[in-house]
Amino acid sequence: MSIYEQGLGRAAVNHVALSPLSFIERTAAVYPHYPAVVHGSIRRNWAETYARCRRLASALAGRGIGKGDTVAVMLPNIPAMLEAHFGVPMIGAVLNTLNVRLDAEAIAFMLQHGEAKVVIADREFFDVVHAAIGMLDHPPLVIDVDDPEYGEGQAVSDLDYEAFLAEGDPEFAWQWPTDEWQAISLNYTSGTTGNPKGVVYHHRGAFLNAMGNQMTWNMGNHPVYLWTLPMFHCNGWCYPWTVTALAGVHVFLRRVDPAKILTLIRDEQVTHLCGAPIVLNALVNMPAEAKAAIDHPVKAMVAGAAPPAKVIGAVEEMGIAVTHVYGLTEVYGPVTLCAWHAEWDELPLEERATIKARQGVRYPTLEGVMVADPKTLEPVPRDGQTIGEIFMRGNTVMKGYLKNPSATAEAFEGGWFHTGDLGVCHADGYVEIRDRLKDIIISGGENISTIEVEGVLYRHPAVLEAAVVARPDEKWGETPCAFITLKTGQQASDSEIMAFCREHLAGFKVPKTVVFAQLPKTSTGKIQKFVLRDMAKAL
Repeated sequence: MSIYEQGLGRAAVNHVALSPLSFIERTAAVYPHYPAVVHGSIRRNWAETYARCRRLASALAGRGIGKGDTVAVMLPNIPAMLEAHFGVPMIGAVLNTLNVRLDAEAIAFMLQHGEAKVVIADREFFDVVHAAIGMLDHPPLVIDVDDPEYGEGQAVSDLDYEAFLAEGDPEFAWQWPTDEWQAISLNYTSGTTGNPKGVVYHHRGAFLNAMGNQMTWNMGNHPVYLWTLPMFHCNGWCYPWTVTALAGVHVFLRRVDPAKILTLIRDEQVTHLCGAPIVLNALVNMPAEAKAAIDHPVKAMVAGAAPPAKVIGAVEEMGIAVTHVYGLTEVYGPVTLCAWHAEWDELPLEERATIKARQGVRYPTLEGVMVADPKTLEPVPRDGQTIGEIFMRGNTVMKGYLKNPSATAEAFEGGWFHTGDLGVCHADGYVEIRDRLKDIIISGGENISTIEVEGVLYRHPAVLEAAVVARPDEKWGETPCAFITLKTGQQASDSEIMAFCREHLAGFKVPKTVVFAQLPKTSTGKIQKFVLRDMAKAL
């Protein structure tokens, strides 16, 4: 036995499970009176926020919720969402943040699959929540959130969120996870192939990715963070925990409104925000006097399809420095970034934007990223041309897919996580995405499955064949474009097709363009999507 193992065993005094729960405890102790939450007229400090999180944990425990139970939330970016990120895991329960843009059927599937015991929901989503719960054999406890910034709608339940918090103890002695491998949250993928998959995060990964965010973005203490990114996306890319660790201010925004964003940046002196390129695009298109409101440095982190050069240029002119990142639900949100080199500042805008569009290199908190042959896992040459699949591994890769061991095994085959994204590797080791294995469409930061949309189109009585591809869009990055062959003797207009889709799909998934044509096929009868993509681009 090595001398370094004799009498030097792990003990409670020198080894504790890593958990982002430690962040709020420390921040509330060190900076109790510093601002924590800004939401309309609501202003709360860290002592008050911590007490509310403990009340939530205590009230849930009082209702019999505990370790391994799922608590689902259907909430926009409001303080209750932040409270759930701490209050739920404080009792060992697992937080399931639901995508508020989904329809009742998808929500019902997630509640059933995740075995949610509780649903905390905002009044805005009354219709969807009620319809979803109506589809369940064992309805969960439903808690109604009446957000003063919304101020309308129908109560989703008789149990009010504030009344529920009043059941809890602000001094509640919450439980540290017994093991950092313990689940902290459940996030569903967009269901790009069949039903959505439930991605399970652990406390260790959430802690590390929250730290990785701070390191890579050089955030410093007391950032003022504007919630433009939906907090249901990968737990807001772990920023509920990151901003809390830095004793920052969470500035909430129920829905993306460019005028409101600029007002909040000025009034609250916002320093950081995240989101899809569409958010930046919206800011660029605001009148000059509105944009003049930015009188201090602001940093924006963007993921998804990279913004065009002119957008990056216009955003930088406004005083917003853009950082481009890449990640997936399965890796806790962003895990690679285009790490910047000072000498690139001297390059012309076009060249800067080309480099900035790269997905870059790994976070220090991720062990490995590579572009390799999907079958052999041999890395591709660093020539910026040879296409391979992007693979990742490390502590911020998910535990796996809930109740789906075969999909987990497939995703982890060969000891790497298979992203399903295709890219190239440049000579300097920077990765750049070129295409997607599964023809996924990313519109305004939302993933849209072409298979799902095609499935709906095929249900239309006049449709013989349908194929959906991405069409480039200045505002949304890309939108669904449907190519349709009608049955002989049948008629349908593009507006009729879109209306039919609206009945069966969430609004953002409905094709924005419909083209009636004969579909190009291979000799074996397979639809040639690459031909359709070119046609969509040319429209």
